[in-house]
Amino acid sequence: MGPHPAVAAIRLAVRRALHDVLSEQAVVSENAGDTRSPGEPPLVLVACSGGADSMALASALAFEAPRLGLRAGGVTVDHGLQSGSADRAREVAERLAALRLHPVESVAVTIGRTNTGPEAAARTARYAALDDVADRRGAKAVLLGHTRDDQAETVLLGLARGSGTRSLSGMAEVTGPADRYRRPFLAIDRQTTRKACLAQSLPVWDDPHNDDPAYTRSRVRHEALPALEKALGKGVVEALARTARLSRDDADALDAWALQAERTVRTDQPGTEGWDAVELDTARLWALPSAVRRRVLRRAAVEAGAPSGSLFARHLEEVDRLVTAWRGQSAINLPGRVEAARQGGRLVIRHGSQTPSTPTG
Repeated sequence: MGPHPAVAAIRLAVRRALHDVLSEQAVVSENAGDTRSPGEPPLVLVACSGGADSMALASALAFEAPRLGLRAGGVTVDHGLQSGSADRAREVAERLAALRLHPVESVAVTIGRTNTGPEAAARTARYAALDDVADRRGAKAVLLGHTRDDQAETVLLGLARGSGTRSLSGMAEVTGPADRYRRPFLAIDRQTTRKACLAQSLPVWDDPHNDDPAYTRSRVRHEALPALEKALGKGVVEALARTARLSRDDADALDAWALQAERTVRTDQPGTEGWDAVELDTARLWALPSAVRRRVLRRAAVEAGAPSGSLFARHLEEVDRLVTAWRGQSAINLPGRVEAARQGGRLVIRHGSQTPSTPTG
């Protein structure tokens, strides 16, 4: 008799992700030469919090990796945000070792005060820790346990921010430096991962933060999504995840178009008084479709020093009006001490406290 259907589903998802890693590694090895020691299989890590999603992922990696000639290891990150978190991280590490994952690391991080809130700060610290472990260990990939439900929540959060197609595209299956991070479970729901853990008698830990209404994602999970399903019927999660896939395709195409368009509108010249600056031709910008033009403006603002995560649609709308509705407006202040101003037939976006010269039409 074969494995439980939920176990079969998570193993298949991980097997496909590992096949992709192997295929890409084969291309790299062929083109650049493989520098690994002879006989040392590539290493794939799983990031595990001890919850059902990541424990199911760890179990599937432990099962599939050896069959494909890969080493499987694990990392758990202690954010230090709850009492007893160090003991819990140690327990998770022991569970990963019990699955015969090796190496296994437990990493403690410090969450500092930021303007982005505790959720974003914890995420930043977590990825920094995962990057460090992956670099030290020479891992080819790090698997993350985000599910279709997580994707649906991310799309709703993006919709609430009103940040456009890219926000609606949710999480990509492959992200990070050198395509390090892989999300095999984006087509699998949270219930399936929990069933897989039950079928394999895997102990799981339910993070109380996931039920804490003080956190935005928790409210989306326990209030917003259930309300939508009550009003619209079942299938909302699947529809939102499908929206993410379609939006990502559109956003990728528009980003590629914007990258090409940017080369035609850049007019960078010396004489910006020492500040980092990007200069764009306003007439050529005006001729672009708005979706492409605003992507060019966003890229320019980020290049000048605006933090990508703090740059919202309302900021870009104000800058866009300097191009499409020019009435002699003064400089626009953007996050990160970045300013955008109209100077003759140019739009100048620069970093620094000094306001660009008086705008002129």
